[in-house]
Amino acid sequence: MKEQEKKPLIIIGAGGHAKMISNILTESGEKILGYVDPNMEAGSNFFGSVILGSDSSIYDYHKDEIFLVNGIGALPNDKLRWNLASKMQLKGYKFLSVIHPSSIIASNVVLGEGVQVMAGAILQTGVKVGNNSIINTGAIVDHDSFVAENCHLAPGVVCSGGVIINKKSYIGAGASIIQNIIIGENVVIASGSNIYKNVPKNVTLIQTTEEKLKEN
Repeated sequence: MKEQEKKPLIIIGAGGHAKMISNILTESGEKILGYVDPNMEAGSNFFGSVILGSDSSIYDYHKDEIFLVNGIGALPNDKLRWNLASKMQLKGYKFLSVIHPSSIIASNVVLGEGVQVMAGAILQTGVKVGNNSIINTGAIVDHDSFVAENCHLAPGVVCSGGVIINKKSYIGAGASIIQNIIIGENVVIASGSNIYKNVPKNVTLIQTTEEKLKEN
């Protein structure tokens, strides 16, 4: 992984995920200009920095003088995080990738723009992660796996080698996926699931006393 350029940062969102991201950035010595959030009063304090205003406050800064950081969490079937990232990227703004110093990432791992790798996560050799995806706390992605753009691997997810997760999919906390499985686009997998066969696109996998599929 190559070293990222240093620029002042604006964090989008002011909630729990933004706090986690802010903590990583502060520990890494990054300069945070402030947060934008339409539900917070401009000028108020949030987690050690200032609320700059709503999302439109970003436009007070030229796209070349700052990086954005996505502080909006990712929930099943909630596209706000991804939609805002796409909107700002179309206007030429760039998103910083955020990597917790306690994560373990092999030297040949490829991370897209705006990827976030949280505390204790492990990415093994040959792994690729697409733009804006989250590898959350303690998740493990084993060798030669691929996580596409706009995905969220929630805390404690385990992906064995050669797993493919297509874009806009959400893998719930503690789920396990065995080797060489393909997860389709726009899939939601329930927390604690054990995935041992391919999952088609546009479904939610619910595991209760039996396995059930429903369309998203």
